[in-house]
Amino acid sequence: MAVAVRTPRVRVFSGIKPSGHLTLGNYLGAMRRWAEVDQHRAEALFCVVDLHALTVEHDPARVRRLSQQAATLLLAVGLDPELCTVFVQSHVDEHARLSYVLECVATDGEMRRMVQYKEKAAREQGRGGSVRLSLLTYPVLMAADILAYRTDEVPVGDDQTQHVQLARDLAERFNQRYGFTFTVPRATRPGVAARVMNLQDPAAKMGKSDDVGPGIVYVLDEPDVVRKKVMRAVTDSGREVVYDPEERPGVANLLEILAACGGGDPEALGAGYSSYGDLKRDVAEAVVEVLRPVRERHREVCADPGYVAGVLREGAERARAMARPTVDRAYRAVGLLPAVASEVAV
Repeated sequence: MAVAVRTPRVRVFSGIKPSGHLTLGNYLGAMRRWAEVDQHRAEALFCVVDLHALTVEHDPARVRRLSQQAATLLLAVGLDPELCTVFVQSHVDEHARLSYVLECVATDGEMRRMVQYKEKAAREQGRGGSVRLSLLTYPVLMAADILAYRTDEVPVGDDQTQHVQLARDLAERFNQRYGFTFTVPRATRPGVAARVMNLQDPAAKMGKSDDVGPGIVYVLDEPDVVRKKVMRAVTDSGREVVYDPEERPGVANLLEILAACGGGDPEALGAGYSSYGDLKRDVAEAVVEVLRPVRERHREVCADPGYVAGVLREGAERARAMARPTVDRAYRAVGLLPAVASEVAV
C-alpha cells in the first residue's frame, strides 16, 4: 500500500513597523491578506518590528505605545494565535544576532542603493537632523528578520520588494561562501491596492510615518472622519470617471480602494460612475464598512490586555524556537565558536 507523503507547509513571514498609526494602506495592502489568506494556507509568522522604529529620532514612550497598538491591531484584523505566530521583534534575540553576521556579508554599495534609505536620509537632512547609521543598515536587519525563519514567502507592498531582493541576495551569497544555511525567500503581492496612495497627494504612498494630514485614513479613524477625508480627496482635471493611473492618479487611487474594499476591477467600476461626487461617496462608505469590524474587535482586545501579553509571550517563545537553530548554524558556518564547550571539536 502506498504511503501518503505530506508536503511541508510554505513558511511566510511579514512585519509591521510601529512608526505611526496603522493606515488603510497597511490594512488593504497587507494585514487583511495575512488574516484571510496567509495564516490559513501557510506556517505564518507576523511580527511588530519595533527595532526598525529606532532608525530615526523617536520618542521612546511613543514607540512602546505604538508597538502595543500594532500588536493589538494584528489580533483585531483576525490573526489567530492558534493558526499563526504573533510576536514582537525585540523579544527574540535571534534577529539582532543574525543581523550582524549578515552585515559582514552585505556591502556598503548595496546599502546606499536602497531607495528608502535615500528618501529617508534626504528627509532627515532636510529637517536639519543627522542620519543614523542604523538607517543605512536596517535593510540587513530586515533580511535577518526573514532569513532567521527560513522563510519561503514574504507578502509585501510594491515599496518593499527591493528589501526582499536584498534578503535573497544575502542568502545566496552566504550559502555560496559558507554552505547552505538559508532558504532564499520570494516576495508575494496582492493584485489590487498593493500600494494605497495618499488621498491629497496621489503620487505619494499613504504612509503611517507621515502622522498628520487629511490624505491619510487610519484604521482606527471614526466613520465621520473617514467620510470627511475621502470626500476631500484630490481627483483630477476633467469630469469623466476613468481608471487611468498615469493621467488620472487621484481617480485611479479611489477606484483601486473601492475595488480592494468590495471586490471588482477598478476599470470596470469606473465605467459605472458619471461624477466624482458619487464615486467618493461610495468609496467613503466602502472604507467605513471594511474597517468597522476591525475597530469593534480592537475595542474588545484592548479590554483584555492580559490576553495580548500572553499572545506575545507565547509567540516569542515559538518564534525563538524556530529561529535559534538557523542562527546557530549561521554562526558555526562563519567560523564562530559554539557557546557550549561540549560542541567544540577536540
